[in-house]
Amino acid sequence: MSNIIDDIKREFAKSENSLVKIILINAAVFLILLVAKIILTLSQSAGIYAWILNLLQLPASTTELAYRPWTLITYFFTHDDIFHILFNMLFLYWFGKLVDEYLGAKRVIALYMLGGIFGGLIYIVIYNLLPYFQPHLAQSRMLGASAAAFAVAVGASTLLPNYTFNLIFLGPVRIKFIALFYIILSLAQTVGPNAGGNLAHLGGALVGYFFIKLLQNGTDMGKPIYSIMNGWKRLFRKRPAMQVTYREKQVYRSTKVYSSAASSAPVEVPDQREIDSILDKISKSGYESLTKEEKQKLFKASQQK
Repeated sequence: MSNIIDDIKREFAKSENSLVKIILINAAVFLILLVAKIILTLSQSAGIYAWILNLLQLPASTTELAYRPWTLITYFFTHDDIFHILFNMLFLYWFGKLVDEYLGAKRVIALYMLGGIFGGLIYIVIYNLLPYFQPHLAQSRMLGASAAAFAVAVGASTLLPNYTFNLIFLGPVRIKFIALFYIILSLAQTVGPNAGGNLAHLGGALVGYFFIKLLQNGTDMGKPIYSIMNGWKRLFRKRPAMQVTYREKQVYRSTKVYSSAASSAPVEVPDQREIDSILDKISKSGYESLTKEEKQKLFKASQQK
């Protein structure tokens, strides 16, 4: 057990492991709720579990939302069914790896957060505006990371539409067709028993599409998310203890800091020779053979067009 905890701590210590962190947070919330559900049910206190879950679910009613505004965030980290979280996390991981490799870890977080938030807002707005949903407004609740995962999936499909996944029984399928299939499926189920969830899926899909299209034109929708992330890091960053050192050591430390800053500098826009070399590599060995830096250079070049 201690080895598992140590492994989780190591994953959280890696700044580039944002996708794994999102999955671990979802898994931790699910396991905590699962244990609470078992204990409270066996002790004949199932009502307490329902109350806890209600604090995390997103209500369709704006009146209830006003008393629990945090649910606009917590709902897409909360699952109550093992198959629900399993499908969402697999879906998120498969597509999120592409976004992570090509655009970097922070863009995965931005897509996930914006997709979840916008999907939740779409759900609330439509339930409050359309007469069809009015009879179900008071008792309607939503939970699960589907909208956020949809944003990541459609973002990856917009970025790399011809990238293929090898599916069981079907073989290689381009991810744009996988994303399109799930969008049509969600659209068809907007009048079914899980109408709210499917409306949120469509909201997340819209975020994923426009996030990438705007990014390719030089506008990054994720800037507010990055600002919050940076503020959060500064808040919990440990301040180094003040030390009296010799001047030689101060010079050495200064050089080390400069080297670290340089290593995290953004990828420069490649020249035509580099672009041709990367394209030749793709034609010979496929996109999967590119390194993360080469993928980022190719994306930088596409922004300059």
